[in-house]
Amino acid sequence: MRARRPTAAPLLNAVLGALLVASVGAAEARGEARRPPLPTMGPSLRSAVVFQTAETAGTIVIRKDEKALYLVVSPGQALRYQISVGRDGFGWTGTVRVGAKKEWPEWRPPAEMRGRQRGLPEFVPAGPYNPLGARALYLHDGGRDTLYRIHGTNDPKGVGFDGTSGCFRLTNTDVVDLFRRVPVGTKVIVE
Repeated sequence: MRARRPTAAPLLNAVLGALLVASVGAAEARGEARRPPLPTMGPSLRSAVVFQTAETAGTIVIRKDEKALYLVVSPGQALRYQISVGRDGFGWTGTVRVGAKKEWPEWRPPAEMRGRQRGLPEFVPAGPYNPLGARALYLHDGGRDTLYRIHGTNDPKGVGFDGTSGCFRLTNTDVVDLFRRVPVGTKVIVE
């Protein structure tokens, strides 16, 4: 049996690690802020379920009391996504349509929201630190933006509650999945 020759990998890893620590330390010394770590996409909370409805395949049915969004896939079948819904006083019902879709959307909190929650910025640029998460489906009524969204979140622990200002929040993993399955014009029923 031939003896193994030592590789340079451990030494290379040690040198690269030291360089990373030195560059982060130098940035801090210059007073540059460190960015927080990138948020995780979160787990998938999606499941295939039996779902009796008269709605056609492709329709989204949101059942607020269940904190569930159903995407009808065939007669008697749907994909169920766990969601967060509007907190007390911010729930709504009705039938709307997906009027637009955006990947890594920017966020402009409405003036009313900024009035309730002091310190919210007027604008948060698109990207992985945006509170709307990885994707957003913009809900329209009669062709007009309702300002409500089906969107992701950078805090997957924030799914499954009554905690939004009327939007419907999924994990980033699930909103990416839903985003690719539904086109603009999709019917959305909120019960």
